[in-house]
Amino acid sequence: MTFVSAGYRAVRRTSELVSISECVAEVDDDWFRDLGLARQTGLHVLEVGFAPEEAAPIVREIVADGWDRETSVVVNRIEEGTRPSGELLGFELVGYDGGLWHTWHCLGGLVDDVRAATGVVPGRCGLIEGAAAARRAARWLTESGLGDPKVFDWAAAALFVP
Repeated sequence: MTFVSAGYRAVRRTSELVSISECVAEVDDDWFRDLGLARQTGLHVLEVGFAPEEAAPIVREIVADGWDRETSVVVNRIEEGTRPSGELLGFELVGYDGGLWHTWHCLGGLVDDVRAATGVVPGRCGLIEGAAAARRAARWLTESGLGDPKVFDWAAAALFVP
């Protein structure tokens, strides 16, 4: 499976979950283009990757919010097409909402809804282990509309430790 890098996210775990979402983890306000700068925060650094077809709706939503290639690290990195590197931890179902990143763990009951509909469950650190299962869950969640009004397009974010 091929992924494109959306950049680096500096996070401090506030629970047993590993997440890029402000809803369940303490995150630096910025996305980082440069790994060195992300590491200077002193927080745990994750590189975030998306399948290209799942990245496209995210880019559209960020651009619709008034960001572009020059002002958004995520848009810039995705459009560059750089592949993420490092150790793959697993996949988190995420969606963009007006500058915030939501996870399936923060919007009440979505983990249970996904489990009931697809059989996909979070594993270690709250992450989905396989790419195919994560993408199937993200597609179902998008089609279900259960993230409305916050998230319309869900993606399986591949989380890497660089």
